[in-house]
Amino acid sequence: MRIDIITVSPELIKSPFEYSIIKRAIDKGIVEVHFHDLRKYALNKYGKIDDYQFGGGAGMVLMIEPIDKCISQLQAQRSYNEIIYMTPDAKTLNQQMANKLSSAENIIILTGHYKGVDQRVRDKFITQEISIGDYVLSGGELAAAVLSDAIIRLIPGVLGDETSALTDSFQDNLLAPPVYTRPAEYKDMKVPEILLSGNFPKIEQWRHEKALERTKNIRPDLEKS
Repeated sequence: MRIDIITVSPELIKSPFEYSIIKRAIDKGIVEVHFHDLRKYALNKYGKIDDYQFGGGAGMVLMIEPIDKCISQLQAQRSYNEIIYMTPDAKTLNQQMANKLSSAENIIILTGHYKGVDQRVRDKFITQEISIGDYVLSGGELAAAVLSDAIIRLIPGVLGDETSALTDSFQDNLLAPPVYTRPAEYKDMKVPEILLSGNFPKIEQWRHEKALERTKNIRPDLEKS
């Protein structure tokens, strides 16, 4: 998989890709991540990429021309399965979205900034718009990192145990059950006996029951979806 991230602040987004699971995936060649500084496609030598919005109002808007130049240059080199715009006024990212995107070959992620982007960018180029929650950030860089992490960890070969992702929360519209590790008893707090029994069918039944219970108590909305 290749992910191209278009951003006003590449220095802000690079760090999450330089550590842990994501870095190992990149080092193994399982995924490529490229950052594109939108200012390199600016209209003038001063790096102009934004302007005031027509009709008045507070906040600057990213202009269509620099974004067009960047996306068009990338599309001239390869085809893309999706061109995604990170914006709070979109459908909220969920596990099913991440599952689907993890099978893509090439993805562009455009990060918003200021008051957003010229609507014509969204109309002409964007194939999918994604939010990471009902709140506003200073820019879409952190949201793009969240989306990338959610996608990359699902790609075969990224996790040491590929079955791990299949038991994550939300994979089956349930929250994950409680997990425990050694010691079996700590300051009078004991691990449930069933997990020490070695009876794996019973353990899986217990885990499912606990997943149902946690989902009902914490996220009852998932039961309706």
